[in-house]
Parts: sequence; C-alpha cells; structure tokens
Amino acid sequence: MVFDPPQRLVRALAETAPGGDAWLERLPEVARGAVAQRELTVERVQVPGGRSSLVVLVRTADGAPAVLKLAPRRARPEGERAALAHWDGRGAVRLLEPPASGTEGVLLLERLHPDVSVRSLPEAKALLEAAGTLRRLWVAPPHGQDGHVFETVAERTGRQALAMRAGAAADPEVAPLVEAALTAREELVAAPPEHKLLHGTFRQSKVLAGDRTPWLAVGPDPVVGECAFDLARLVRDRVEDLIAQPSGATTTRRRVRRLAESLEVDRERLAGWTLFRAVESGVRARRVGRERDAELLLEFASWL
Repeated sequence: MVFDPPQRLVRALAETAPGGDAWLERLPEVARGAVAQRELTVERVQVPGGRSSLVVLVRTADGAPAVLKLAPRRARPEGERAALAHWDGRGAVRLLEPPASGTEGVLLLERLHPDVSVRSLPEAKALLEAAGTLRRLWVAPPHGQDGHVFETVAERTGRQALAMRAGAAADPEVAPLVEAALTAREELVAAPPEHKLLHGTFRQSKVLAGDRTPWLAVGPDPVVGECAFDLARLVRDRVEDLIAQPSGATTTRRRVRRLAESLEVDRERLAGWTLFRAVESGVRARRVGRERDAELLLEFASWL
C-alpha cells in the first residue's frame, strides 16, 4: 500500500513547517509499521482528509472496520488520545486500543462514516445537532497526581496572543481588531466560570455520522477551560455564507444569542471568545498567505 498524503495535508503542514517536514518524509514507513504491528488490512487513504493528520480506513485482524490516524507531534495527538480515552465514546469517536499501548502519534479509532458530517444537514438543524454533540463532551477533566494533562485555555490563548501582537505590528490595518480581541481575552481569562474538558477545535465538519449514535465528534485538540471558548468556533461555521448574506451581521448576533441560550453559557462571554478566536484565525491566515480566508474572518470579527 502506498501511503501518499493528500495534498490538503501537505499544504497545511507546509504552513507550519515552511522549511520542510521530516514527519512527512517518515510517514510511509511509520504507516507501514503501524499497520503491520496491529495486523490491519488497508482499504484506502481518506481524501481529502484533514489538515493535521493522515487518515487511513482499515480493517482489524477480525475484519471489523476501523480508522488508523497518524499525526505529527505538533498536532498534539497524545492530547487527543487522552481526551478520547476519558470520553470513552460518550459524544466522541471511540479509541480502540488502550491509551498506554498506542505508538506515539498513531491512533486506532472506531470507524464512523467519514463522508457524512453534520454539515450535510440544513443549517439550523446542523447547528442544533452539533451543539448537542458538543454538550456531551463538557465533562470534568481527568486528574492524576500532577493534575490534568491538558493545556488550559489561558495557556493556549496566551501563546496565540503573542503571535497576534506580532501580526498587528506588521500589519497596522488589523491592529484595532487585534487590540479589541486581546482586551476581551484578558477579561475572559481573569475569572472563568468553569473548568471543563473541551474539544478545542469544534465545528460542524468535526461531527460525523455514526452507527451506535447518530453523530459523534472527531479530531479534538483538547483544552481545559470554560465552555464558551469551545462554542465560539461553532458560531462562525459556514462563514462564507454569513459574509454573503446582506443580513450577515444580524444573523451572527442572533446565532450567538441562540447558541448561548441553548447551551446555557453567558452570551457576552461567548461573543468575546468568538471575537478572539475569529481574529486569531484571521491574523494567522494572513501570516501564511491565505488572504481570502483572512478577509472573511476579519470581516466576520468586525460584526462582534
């Protein structure tokens, strides 16, 4: 089997490793080793796949369908493994091997229906189903002798804030939005209302159809913090459609209110995190040359 990474993955990794990527060079060997170690039969590489991992549809030694996922260390696959083990299939795809037995950066997962995400539903229904799935993931994080193993919202957004300031210094046009986003973050991290295990990168395309339950989340980049942070990424789903609407700003504010009410989070905190996350994504997109994405995200952020 030839484990050629999809072009979407190659392009995405080039943004984070412009000087080259040793992980991509080792990927075929790592994939063959993971398949042999687990006695898997390969069906195909999932295309277009994700932006941070290679996803391979496989069957286990007993013929059961499964997914083999391989990701570089900078995509934090061990955090994903720990979160999936803690959720144990509640609202998320199930890990099929004990956490301690997996090879670093290699996950064997329950097979969902990779070509059917909640985005296939009409917009209002998709938001409802996605929000319901997200609610199931908000649980207390696991704790050991040294506390939980996950990064906190304050830690992650603190790193992002440094990059945003650098971006604003290089591009004065975005400076007012960056300043507003950073001010909102400082107020939000000062007094979080709860500390839950969060998906971290939740959106409609991260919710796939399953067999044991209609919808399950995949691809977490887990973090511990307040629920409004997790919900904020969902607010801007289908941002292209929002921007194209004459009433896009009104629709966005209505979406914030409805999602906040349905999931019982504070509306102002949700709006604040939505602003921060949109500006952070927009500045990052501009930094790596995705100008169209940057324009959409920054215009969306200006509505908040």
